[in-house]
Amino acid sequence: MRILATDLIARRVAVIAATGGNNSGLVAKELTSTIPIVFTTGGDPVKAGLVGSLSRPEANVTGVSWFNLDLAAKHIELVRELVPGTQLAAVMVNPNNLESAALYEQPVREAVRAVGMRLLILNAGTPAEIDGAFEKLVQEKASVVIVVADPFYTARARQLAILAARHNLPLVTANREITMAGGLISYGNDVLDAYRRAGLYAG
Repeated sequence: MRILATDLIARRVAVIAATGGNNSGLVAKELTSTIPIVFTTGGDPVKAGLVGSLSRPEANVTGVSWFNLDLAAKHIELVRELVPGTQLAAVMVNPNNLESAALYEQPVREAVRAVGMRLLILNAGTPAEIDGAFEKLVQEKASVVIVVADPFYTARARQLAILAARHNLPLVTANREITMAGGLISYGNDVLDAYRRAGLYAG
């Protein structure tokens, strides 16, 4: 990622669209203070360090956030409504996107603790690790799997939906694309619309 951003800066591009999570925006911000940067993020861009303020983005950085990483409590609420009696919920996070994983993991732990449930965190950053994560949550007898909003998981929507169906597990996520592929329910903002807005900003 750093190599790609360095190359773009050397080419003196007019704008950098840093999409696909916080990392690309943070790297671009670190490397240039003059080229405009348009980021996309599913979390709070202030907490992520992309901007210092929502009302006054500083310097050369702006973008679009859909705050899907702030929905942990709502996802646990949905789990309790859809799968009554759930004692153990599994949450799948991408270890290759540590910022997003951390932003979701802390509030979901708090939400689970508040309702007396237990939590199983599953790290999966490759297709093979997704397979392994489902094997683990079946072994641990989790009642439901929550898939954290992440570009990698959106790209693997079909794999996630097939595995959930194979193991007869409800799959909850913030991404509509995963639900359209066969997941049980999604609760979150429209990511495609956010990317369209980012494209308008870049334009």
